[in-house]
Amino acid sequence: MLSTALSIAMGLFVLAWVLNLGRLIFGPSLPDRVLALDTMYINSIALIVLYGIQQSSKLYFEAAMLIALIGFVSTVAVAKYVTRGDIIE
Repeated sequence: MLSTALSIAMGLFVLAWVLNLGRLIFGPSLPDRVLALDTMYINSIALIVLYGIQQSSKLYFEAAMLIALIGFVSTVAVAKYVTRGDIIE
């Protein structure tokens, strides 16, 4: 039962990731593209966590935490760049 649920969840997150990739490439504006990239980070984290559950390994959870940290910092940097035009004051 768990393997079926994990497979379905991973498939849906991959579908969401592909749809976000389309928004990233064909987004009408820069904020749409930034939001799509941020959502792709979140979907990637979810995929890594689901794969870690499937493999019964704690290593994947640590990788997901690292990607979450990098995603947060990059989102803040891009948001500052979009709003101010400068990252470092």
